[in-house]
Amino acid sequence: MAGFGDLIGMVLQGGLAAKSAPGRLENALNRSGLGLSEGMLGQILGGLAGGSQSSQSAGMLGGLMDMAKDMLAGGSQGASQNPLASGGLGALAGALFGGGSRSGGALKGAAIGIIASLAMQAFKNMNRKPQGSSMGFMENDIPLGARPPQNPHEEQELENTSAIILKAMINAAKADGHIDQQEMEKLLGKLKESGADPEMQQFVIQEMQKPLDLDELVQDIPNEAVAAQAYLAALFTIEVDTEAERQFLNELASRTGLDQGVVSQLHQMVGLA
Repeated sequence: MAGFGDLIGMVLQGGLAAKSAPGRLENALNRSGLGLSEGMLGQILGGLAGGSQSSQSAGMLGGLMDMAKDMLAGGSQGASQNPLASGGLGALAGALFGGGSRSGGALKGAAIGIIASLAMQAFKNMNRKPQGSSMGFMENDIPLGARPPQNPHEEQELENTSAIILKAMINAAKADGHIDQQEMEKLLGKLKESGADPEMQQFVIQEMQKPLDLDELVQDIPNEAVAAQAYLAALFTIEVDTEAERQFLNELASRTGLDQGVVSQLHQMVGLA
């Protein structure tokens, strides 16, 4: 059964992402110190390439790991068999956000890992830990979401965080109006195609039909680390080209206590500075 982490990828690939989302992700991976050759994601991939983990144990980054390893290795075999290997970061970003690659389905579980890793990098760039969070902060730390949970407590924490991120994305999409019936039907079609079970489909339907509720969203966010992840997910969901969308982001940051320096880092990562 798919969890909320997989569901995030499904809804992004199903049309909830902003049109500029692939470019924003490519920009973040290139400029934030989280590129495929260095930084946190590089460390994760380096561990996999070194054989310390199997691709099965790669956790929520799933198919992204194998594809990125091919790209890092630069092998002709990877390039010939992997439609993303020859396309670089742009192809990876496009597939993650529904860009049409046949490998896109394999990436549906990667979104939560990317979001968690970028959020941690924003705090590292500010040389500070998120308030109220147990998020690790050593140079080689891999955040939950970019690695598999190690115990039932982490499993539940990951599900809770993923559900919050999903709600943040859906609320962001409502910021300057509502999600119309055509958009909803398109998204539900993608969820069915991707294998989301009826319970998950019903969750998404209910969240999309609700009016925007920032109060409930803010109450659900337990600490600054999750606030950063929710904020970043919103940046991948909306274009941020209307006053209503900017107001939504401002309120989300201020009401969750998200440091403005971290907000600036997230904007710089995705090219919105």
